[in-house]
Amino acid sequence: MSKAVVIGAGLAGSEAAWQLAQRGVDVTLYEMRPAEPSPAHHTALFAELVCSNSLRGAALSTAPGLLKEELRRTGSLIMQCADRCTVPAGGALAVDRGEFSRRVTARVRAHPRVAVRNERVDVIPGGPVIVASGPLTEGALAESISQALGQSEPLHFYDAAAPIVAFDSIDMEKAYFASRYDKGDADYVNCPMDKAQYLAFVQALRTAEEAPVHGFEDKKVFEGCMPVEVMARRGEDTLRYGPMKPVGLRDPRTGARPYAVVQLRADNAQKSMYNIVGFQTHLRFPEQRRVFSMIPGLEKAEFLRYGVMHRNSFLRSPGLLDRYYRVIGREELWFAGQITGVEGYIESAASGLCAGINLARQLRGKALIDFPAETALGALALHISMENGDFQPMNINFGLLPPMPERIRGKRERYTALAQRALERLEALRPVYEEDLQYEDHT
Repeated sequence: MSKAVVIGAGLAGSEAAWQLAQRGVDVTLYEMRPAEPSPAHHTALFAELVCSNSLRGAALSTAPGLLKEELRRTGSLIMQCADRCTVPAGGALAVDRGEFSRRVTARVRAHPRVAVRNERVDVIPGGPVIVASGPLTEGALAESISQALGQSEPLHFYDAAAPIVAFDSIDMEKAYFASRYDKGDADYVNCPMDKAQYLAFVQALRTAEEAPVHGFEDKKVFEGCMPVEVMARRGEDTLRYGPMKPVGLRDPRTGARPYAVVQLRADNAQKSMYNIVGFQTHLRFPEQRRVFSMIPGLEKAEFLRYGVMHRNSFLRSPGLLDRYYRVIGREELWFAGQITGVEGYIESAASGLCAGINLARQLRGKALIDFPAETALGALALHISMENGDFQPMNINFGLLPPMPERIRGKRERYTALAQRALERLEALRPVYEEDLQYEDHT
């Protein structure tokens, strides 16, 4: 009889336990609450939504909408519960957070193959295990993870990530490609500013509203990587001598050196996503859109990820995990959720779904499922497993998917085509990901 352990009953752990149990695996699900409280949680319920109650965009022309539809089609418990307790939220899918968590908890606890143990895990047990302990993993369990992975410091204890924008949303009539002093290839997109633009930008940064620091965070974590708004407050020219230094970046169209320059660097191999170099920030997301849209060339930028600086223990997964969320060289040890470097509610659920489905297949001696790169599920798995020297947590976005072979004008039309292709690829796999199901998926 197949058995597995899942550590953590958040969105990823609940989803992983469900997928295993649905395929006939006996699951022991560990959740330390309520025996031991968490600084981020307020209840003892599974899959508690600790921040917003929104699961983001619902339309298929959005990447979150596509991922949610893929989860529905692959039998996600999280999406079944979410779809039954929605609240009005315009174009987003938002839920009654209490009802949502109560549904997830009841369904998981009622499954005949799941045994719940409310106790803290300090040491990763032997045998098949999925660790879904979340972004606040610390203490003895963090040490056990270090030992299991053979690394002294595999966990990063806060994010300090710059915003990422879609390349095709950058106005290249105002920006230009260049490298400093023309050394090497012209790999950077440069957004030049004159003095008036720079001073207005600095003033906007100085007065912009920062995101609140949560109770489980400490402002000291932000000292290791100074936010761009803090640099702006330290002096009018601080940014011009830092990440916005214009030296060696003459505009090839005029031959003149700008007063200041914002540089963007490709963030993926397809060069469809560019990060704003040196712009780690703790500003609220609406403030980031308002202030960074003042940068010439980024007035209509599409932000694929906003900058973040917050407490978040995550693995540097590339080189540690394969695309199945399994530890390379240790086939019985798997990870899921935000600890792997996926960011967000549905992304966490997606990683749990993939890990649960494939661990069940592994226990039966079957080939693991490669979710195609053209799907949102596959793109997330590749993000956490492909080598990346500056790996950071990421929400799902269309920049992670391979582009369409033909050029499609119009963002909505292009994204709709990407979604249609993804669902076609996923549908072709249906006989495979459903073949091991042993329980009727009653909803």
